[in-house]
Amino acid sequence: MPLCVLRHHCAPCPVCTSVAQFLFIGEKGGSSMISSAVLRGIGTLARTRTAFTAPLAVRCYSHAKVETDEEFDSRWVTYFSKPDLDTWELRKGMNTLIGYDLVPEPKILDSALRACRRLNDLASAIRILEAVKDKSGPHKEIYPYVIQELRPTLQELGISTPEELGIHKV
Repeated sequence: MPLCVLRHHCAPCPVCTSVAQFLFIGEKGGSSMISSAVLRGIGTLARTRTAFTAPLAVRCYSHAKVETDEEFDSRWVTYFSKPDLDTWELRKGMNTLIGYDLVPEPKILDSALRACRRLNDLASAIRILEAVKDKSGPHKEIYPYVIQELRPTLQELGISTPEELGIHKV
């Protein structure tokens, strides 16, 4: 299969839809040199495209299986449920989880709060709740929903919310 300018093995790849990207540069293992005349031609071809074409939002960087929401949730619940989880791994996991562009599901947070209780780390439990409030951002309905879903766990574990402790007004 030929290689395109982006070095994809495509026939044709969704990313390689523009005229300039469909210039194939040889078979696999063959010559990969593009002459300067061809490169100059790319600029003129790109300028003559019609104005109504929109770039595609599809990328072919990986053909790996996409993780579903349920698999994502179960992966994190399993991570925080490990019996040999230590405080460093708890903090590392929460930092990674909070780094994603999402608010964690209550079942993930439940597992993380139970890990905090196993480790007797009340400060991390409070930080988790504060991080969820911060991740909720302008969507004021998310944090009360999460607290509502976590209320039985919070009462069972004896964990107070930042609002109950009075530290949310800082």
